[in-house]
Amino acid sequence: MQIQKYWIDQLKPNRSPDWPNWVADKKQLHKQRGNSVVRITGKGEIYRSHEAGPHELKVDYKLGVVFFVKKGQSFYHEEEERKHRALFYKGKLIEDEAVEDLFNSEPLPVIESIGEEDKRSVRFEYDRRAAVQYAERWWNDYNPEYRRFDNDCTNYVSQCLRAGGAPMRGAASKSVGWWYQNGQYSYSWAVAHSLRWYLSGSNQGLKGKELESPKELLPGDVICYDFEGDGKWDHNTIVVNKDSDGMPLVNAHTNNSRQRYWSYEDSYAWTSDCKYRFFRIGN
Repeated sequence: MQIQKYWIDQLKPNRSPDWPNWVADKKQLHKQRGNSVVRITGKGEIYRSHEAGPHELKVDYKLGVVFFVKKGQSFYHEEEERKHRALFYKGKLIEDEAVEDLFNSEPLPVIESIGEEDKRSVRFEYDRRAAVQYAERWWNDYNPEYRRFDNDCTNYVSQCLRAGGAPMRGAASKSVGWWYQNGQYSYSWAVAHSLRWYLSGSNQGLKGKELESPKELLPGDVICYDFEGDGKWDHNTIVVNKDSDGMPLVNAHTNNSRQRYWSYEDSYAWTSDCKYRFFRIGN
């Protein structure tokens, strides 16, 4: 009940600024974009608690929030889940913090070395609708047919691309091609840095055409993020919709998100040095 009251209080205009609040920050970002957040609903789920010391209790919980957003004359729901850790002392809530975004820790580029046997997958028809339907079905869940990763953003995007008909090739070398087979996978399937370079380097099958502007993206296309601008690509998302300004709304895993504004400025990992790459998939 204290956690519930805390979040209700945090959404009031005169809330305490002492603790970071991503929900209020996201509402403010929408306001800066000319949007109105008409309603916010949330649900918490405790998944672990333990004593941290004398009279201290740590509670780990998942907070899922739905934002009902008005953009011009249009409405849409943005949804996000983040993990939180609350600290109680003598039964009183004294601290609450979001567990920061996690990203892939294997920044390995893919070196293409494709033989004649792979020429059969030169072309494919990309089914954008099927890719988006998959992205919507699994945005806050995990398909048991695939491995689940702690840093799951690229694994999730790869599954969406596969659902859209993208052909796998290169097994069983982890540094070649793009593939998933019997629980094994290429770096490009599961590592953000590698998928970014695979999309720009592949010349057959799954490949990406780099675009200049996010407005050019279509549902089913992919955005790659280098949050610190240091050359290490940290995160990937899939476009599932466009807002009334023609800007992409994306789905993602790790911090599970649905119809999130593409720029990710509300992520704790985002910096002003952030770089993006926009990829058209298929025709």
